[in-house]
Amino acid sequence: MNKTVNINLANLLFHIDENAYLKLQRYLEAIKRSFAGTTGSDEIIADIEARIAELFYEKMEDDRQVITQKEVDAVIAIMGQPEDYHVDEDIFSDAPSGSTSTKSSAAPGKVKKLYRDIDRKYIGGVCAGLEHYLGFDALWIRLIFILLGVFTGFGFIAYILLWILVPEAATTAQKLDMTGEPVNISNIERKVKEGFEEVAEKVRSVDYDKVGQKVKSGGSSFFDALGDIILFLFKVVGKFIGILLIIIGAATLIALFIALFTVGVVDAVHIPGVDLLGMLNSTETPVWIVSLLVFLVIGVPFFFLMYLGLKILVTNLKSIGNIAKFSLLGLWLIALITLAVLSFKQAAAHAYTGSVTERDTLAMAAVTDSLLIRFTEDETLQHGGPIVAGMKIRYDENDKPMLYSDNLLVDILMAEDSVASLRIRKDADGSSFEDARNRAGRVNYTYALSGNTLNLDRYFTTGTENKVRDQLVRLTLYVPEGTVLSFDRSARDYIGRRTRTDRDLYRKDIANYRWRMGADGALSCLDCPEQLPATDWGDGDGHIIIDENGVDIDLKDADDGIQVKIDEDGVRINTDGGIRP
Repeated sequence: MNKTVNINLANLLFHIDENAYLKLQRYLEAIKRSFAGTTGSDEIIADIEARIAELFYEKMEDDRQVITQKEVDAVIAIMGQPEDYHVDEDIFSDAPSGSTSTKSSAAPGKVKKLYRDIDRKYIGGVCAGLEHYLGFDALWIRLIFILLGVFTGFGFIAYILLWILVPEAATTAQKLDMTGEPVNISNIERKVKEGFEEVAEKVRSVDYDKVGQKVKSGGSSFFDALGDIILFLFKVVGKFIGILLIIIGAATLIALFIALFTVGVVDAVHIPGVDLLGMLNSTETPVWIVSLLVFLVIGVPFFFLMYLGLKILVTNLKSIGNIAKFSLLGLWLIALITLAVLSFKQAAAHAYTGSVTERDTLAMAAVTDSLLIRFTEDETLQHGGPIVAGMKIRYDENDKPMLYSDNLLVDILMAEDSVASLRIRKDADGSSFEDARNRAGRVNYTYALSGNTLNLDRYFTTGTENKVRDQLVRLTLYVPEGTVLSFDRSARDYIGRRTRTDRDLYRKDIANYRWRMGADGALSCLDCPEQLPATDWGDGDGHIIIDENGVDIDLKDADDGIQVKIDEDGVRINTDGGIRP
């Protein structure tokens, strides 16, 4: 068990092991002794301490981590020992004016960092900083910004953005990072002394460049003030954007969490009616897993959006760490790939359509050649959940669930012989032709011929294990020439478009009359009036008639009824069932 010490290094608080503290203390005291009496020693030592604090901070994974002797040794290896470096004072005292170049070649393996060079700035130091980073002369970079700004406007925008986003090289360590030099004791000492020598040289040459310095100083002051105003405005806008990002990200995450919790509960307790959602799922993946994958795919980007907003608002916000960032990125990629695979598998379930056709002969009674068509429904079926993709769940008398659909049509065509027949075609989708045909074959549809009455079921069913695969049933009734057909009122909604008649009637209105199959395959009306309304919609409780006499609208759903008559006499409206002139 080791004792720990709290230290304040460059205004940063660290928890450090006692042995590591003693070693760090001896190291800093040796540096102070080495630079005792040296020009700018206080600034050199302050920059060295700041660099050591920065290195410690980079090696810490959280605020409670204790600095050990291992971290101290690693920092000393980077910074170097004081006795390893010696900078001759004569170099700085005898060097001619201007011999200390602001450009320096980067050390091998050292990566430059982009900063604004405020020591050589004219406006914001952006171009001077780019000179160090790119290796081009700042004059050419300034010309490029000016040309792009004048001809496209992009140069001004880019410069302002870089001015805002790129930090300035304020400390000695940042200036060394800007030029790509190692941040160690030797370079810090040299850089500080260069600064002192530059100041001294300006003092000695004040008589020669007095006018130029005043102009540059005045211009710099103007641009500094303008820059402060622009930075303030952008900070206000940035804070507003940060708040907006936080609200959007947090609201989306809360909504996703509530949706995930709701779907999980619904899937766990098996709420009636929701089972039909599983009928659409061909991947057999539990609903809660799919909802979790959707939560990750959508939630992770919005989490980072919220985190970005927090970073904008809180400048010293602690990073969540690379481990958390890459873990979330990995989960997002895994969820995205898994959802893509499930989507392809779901789409593949409808890739093929298969059909199964049955054709049965109808043995009608010999006493008459007429046929009554009626659609019936099993009253023992219990209504179930909502309609999804044309299907719903119903339960039989044994409470066994089944998929139910009333999506039926019957076409009436002429038989090629003297025998009436009924063709039943069942369609379904599947992941292959064989799978589609098997699912179509498991569709159940029944009918019954009682004397000369053909009772057709209003619906077809299939087992819930077959799931919803766009099941469909189409009926074709073949009757011999001369057969008289009549329809029950229940058949109005089931007459198909391929049924041909000798009258221009809406197909629902065919059920209102009696017909005979003609030699040309078209039904001939036996009891139609000579003059039929051009258009007649309704279910018996009201009608809309548009013909040569005008428009007659009769709505009888209300208690008193509403009737509207539009003809050559004008418009008449009555709410008591009558027409007033």
